[in-house]
Amino acid sequence: MADIYELDKIDTTILNILSLDARTPFKDIAEICKLSRAAVHQRVQRMIAKGVIIGSGYHVDLIKIGYRTYAYVGVKLERASYYKRVSEELVKIPEVIECNFTTGLHSLFIKLYARDNNHLLDILNGKIQQIDGVVSTETMITLERIFHRPLLLPEDFEDEEE
Repeated sequence: MADIYELDKIDTTILNILSLDARTPFKDIAEICKLSRAAVHQRVQRMIAKGVIIGSGYHVDLIKIGYRTYAYVGVKLERASYYKRVSEELVKIPEVIECNFTTGLHSLFIKLYARDNNHLLDILNGKIQQIDGVVSTETMITLERIFHRPLLLPEDFEDEEE
């Protein structure tokens, strides 16, 4: 298991601000945290070095560029131990944006985008179900995303384990 990075209240505040908008200028964060820009920069760099912050960038609204079908797919495997091999094949399918090894009825649970239902059918029948070891799939199409948000940490985050 990875080492746990001990957050203090300032780190927690910085993470929450960046989770809501990664483009927030360090000068604005510094004002909120009552720190210098250099101190904010040092803290962010330390969290990057420790793997707490693992990226930044822009989020693309795939629906606006033609990928209107968003689906969750449970993948049942012949044997759960095939999950690594099957996931190595799933990662080759560009429309699959996330894959998780899970407990329960399905060994793998994936998220994918497709242009429409016909494209989804092609992905399911022509790609996913053709992978050796895949027994069946169960697909749930998202009708409407109600909300999506980052996990915001409580200000007393570091005290919760006591």
